[in-house]
Amino acid sequence: MNDKATLLRQAVSLDDPQRRLARAQPETDRDIAHIGIVGYAYTILWTGKDTAGKFCLIDMYVPPGGGPPPHRHDFEETFTMLESEREVVFRGVKGVMRAGEAVHVPANGRTSSIIPRRDRRGAMHLRPRGSRNFLRGLVRVATRTAASAKLDNAAQAEFAAKAATLAAKYRTEFLKHA
Repeated sequence: MNDKATLLRQAVSLDDPQRRLARAQPETDRDIAHIGIVGYAYTILWTGKDTAGKFCLIDMYVPPGGGPPPHRHDFEETFTMLESEREVVFRGVKGVMRAGEAVHVPANGRTSSIIPRRDRRGAMHLRPRGSRNFLRGLVRVATRTAASAKLDNAAQAEFAAKAATLAAKYRTEFLKHA
């Protein structure tokens, strides 16, 4: 005869004592990667190693002038605005995210972000966790709020070629402006 406690034990997996609490301290932890791309500073807070391969979590600092071009990828993406606001375009429809709000971008959906007028911070949750490797292959910056360096035309072309190669490897496609 099964009581509720027995049913619950059967439904919930046992605790894995090998897993530890993951704590991200981006201001002091020298092992946390800060990546500069398209004017953003991405700080990879948790990797797949920290989450048993389930997802990664990235802190985003976006100064005025930063923002990704239209793109799509075959993995899920969720954004939470921590400060300021962000104008998002999803499948051609514009919307505004404000501090405290979140959006979920389904896999393969065309999305882009409009350039902000002021600094903004947000958190990006990616699933599967391997997609953060695309960012790791780009340009490291010193801190969570450092913008990527201004590039001359030759350096921009070299960066674009590197990003395109990495994008294909990590299932991301850059799209032309509609």
